[in-house]
Amino acid sequence: MSRAQDERRAQHQRYKEDVEARGKPFYPYAMFHDTVMSLVVVSVIVGLACIWYLTADEASEPEGPSSSGALGVLYEAKADPGTTSFIPRPDWYFYFLFYLLRIFKWPDTVVLGTVGVPTIALILLLALPFIDRSRERRISRRPVALVAAILTVVTMGVLTYKGATAEEGTGATGDVARWIEVNNLPEGEAQQGAELFAESGCTNCHTYLGSGVSNLGAPDLSSIGQSIDQARAKAYVSNPRRFGNSVMPVYGNTLSDTQLDQIAAFLAASKGGG
Repeated sequence: MSRAQDERRAQHQRYKEDVEARGKPFYPYAMFHDTVMSLVVVSVIVGLACIWYLTADEASEPEGPSSSGALGVLYEAKADPGTTSFIPRPDWYFYFLFYLLRIFKWPDTVVLGTVGVPTIALILLLALPFIDRSRERRISRRPVALVAAILTVVTMGVLTYKGATAEEGTGATGDVARWIEVNNLPEGEAQQGAELFAESGCTNCHTYLGSGVSNLGAPDLSSIGQSIDQARAKAYVSNPRRFGNSVMPVYGNTLSDTQLDQIAAFLAASKGGG
């Protein structure tokens, strides 16, 4: 232990001698430069925010004007809290975590994607200066560090790309006509239920005749009508908790009785085609 301390003290003494002979210490020179640069960056951000606020107008159309202000509109159209077709997506720098959650999509493993993996990565990053204390900085002499860095960059890049291009159940409304044809859905409540099924975002967790994505262990519903009648389908959709399902939302709180009848008729008529 004393030998290691002596070595560190000797290294620190050589560093001080090098600073006196060839350079300047970090404090206050480098710290001053960092402070000035930080102020410049913050000033630019504040300036851009002022330009946006002073030159922008409110959106006059639902989609917003195409040329309002130097940096865009001040406000877009008001959000519709009753929408059932909007699917939120994160900002691009969270796409890696967004796709990681698609990998750990089962309820019991979601904590791994949200807490486990990011926390482990953060702990390793914080521990790196204490683990790697070698003075060697040449890349050719540090194969482990080089491979770890490359794997990290590649993994983050792949997850970000996959998250940016991941398909959601947003286009299900365009498949309703095909559902009606393939499953021979009768006119009336069944076809109305198919439209409601697509608009309510059910294909965010369920698949139906190739549409949608499978999440949280939700089953394919293309032939659910072979094992369930309309009354049971309505009861299940209205309150899945009565049947031991703690993941699916309780649609009895958000859909009317007529809408529940339509969804139930659609599910009961889904026999798998033919």
